[in-house]
Amino acid sequence: MAPDVLSLVQARAGAAPVRLGLILGSGLGHLAQAVDGVAIPYEDLPGFPHASVSGHNPNLVIGTLEGVRVAVFGAREHYYEKGNPAAMRPALTLLKALGAEALIATNAAGSLRADIPPGNLMLLNDHINFSGLNPLIGEPTDARFVPMTDAHDPDLRNGLKAAAAAEGVALPEGVYTWYSGPSFETPAEIRAIRILGGDAVGMSTVPEVILARFLGLKVAAISTITNMAAGMSDEQISHEHTKAMAPLGAAKLERVLRAFLRGLK
Repeated sequence: MAPDVLSLVQARAGAAPVRLGLILGSGLGHLAQAVDGVAIPYEDLPGFPHASVSGHNPNLVIGTLEGVRVAVFGAREHYYEKGNPAAMRPALTLLKALGAEALIATNAAGSLRADIPPGNLMLLNDHINFSGLNPLIGEPTDARFVPMTDAHDPDLRNGLKAAAAAEGVALPEGVYTWYSGPSFETPAEIRAIRILGGDAVGMSTVPEVILARFLGLKVAAISTITNMAAGMSDEQISHEHTKAMAPLGAAKLERVLRAFLRGLK
C-alpha cells in the first residue's frame, strides 16, 4: 500500500475505525449505494486494483450500514485480468490499517451440487486452490507461511448462518474451488473438482482469503450461485449469463448481510 493512501482515505472518509470489510461480487453493487458514507474511486487511490470486469463498480465506500462502520469494495481485480494473484493486497492492507478485524467476501459461482441450484447461496466452509497460484509468492518474510486451518472463520460463519435463519434464507455450507479463468471450466475439469470435494467453482475469493489471513483478518465468504457447472446442465455458461442470474441470489445475500450487521451492534 502506498504510504499516502491511508491519509487520503481518512481525509475523505474520516479517521473513525472501520469494523468490517465487504468485497462485493456480481449483482451486489447496489449494496455499496446503501452505505451512508463516502465513495472513493479506485483510480484515486495509488496502487489500488485495476478491477475492470463489467458488472463491478470500482469504488471504495466507507461509512455506516445497519449501524456498523464498514469499508465496502465495490469491485475486485481478478487474477485473469493481469495475471497477478496478489492484486487485492493493497486494498486489504488498507482495510487492516483502517482498523478492521474481519472481511466478508462475496462472489458469483457455479454449483456442483444439484441441491444448490442457481439463485441460491452457499457459505464457504473451506476452499480448494485448484489454480495452484498463491498471492504470497515472493513475500520475503516468514509471515508467508500462513496456516489455513479454519481460514473461513467458524464464529463468522455461525453469525452468518444465524442471520440467514432469522431471514428465512437457506445458507448451506460447501467447499469453493478457485479456477484461474477467464475461460470457463471444461466438463472434465468439473468432474475432477467434484472428485476432489468441491461444491462450487469460481474465479476469485481464494487469493483474498489467503491475503486476509496473512494480514491477521478473520474471513468469511458467501457465493451466489449463478449457474450449474459445465456438463451438469444444458444451460449455456457465459459472463452475460452470470451477470443476468447474479441478482437472484444477491437479493437474498443482501438480506443476510444486513441481518448479520444488525447483530454486531
